[in-house]
Amino acid sequence: MAKLDQINERILQELSRDARLSNTALAERVGLSPSACLRRVQDLERSGVIVGYRAVLDRTKLGTGFVAYIGVGLNDHSKSSQEAFERAMLRAAEVRECHNITGPIEYLLRVECADLPSYKRFHTDLLGALPQVNAITTYVVIGAPKDERA
Repeated sequence: MAKLDQINERILQELSRDARLSNTALAERVGLSPSACLRRVQDLERSGVIVGYRAVLDRTKLGTGFVAYIGVGLNDHSKSSQEAFERAMLRAAEVRECHNITGPIEYLLRVECADLPSYKRFHTDLLGALPQVNAITTYVVIGAPKDERA
């Protein structure tokens, strides 16, 4: 595992803000030579601290500006039931995140759709039709003053 000293933490912070920074610009921001900075970034990648780079998309401009978090309770807590549910979520284009969580429900989903009618179709035709599901609670996002997902 890469050593997470102050410089590596600054590298990660800068790359989290803008992963398209050139190595030269990144090196300047963290106070290293370009070659030393590149070695550190490569070490962070090799050790698995940095697992990838992503583009942050404006979903409203892509026609999927309706966002909801959904709590899902299962009626059967067996491994096969959970696996079947997870496979269905992997196939569902609307599901952007699926987390198996602790508490009164088993899963927390982040769903993106074009609008409320398309969400209703997802809710009724896909999620509500799964035999493993016994409870669905939807929380519609009306604003996101802070969102640090990459």
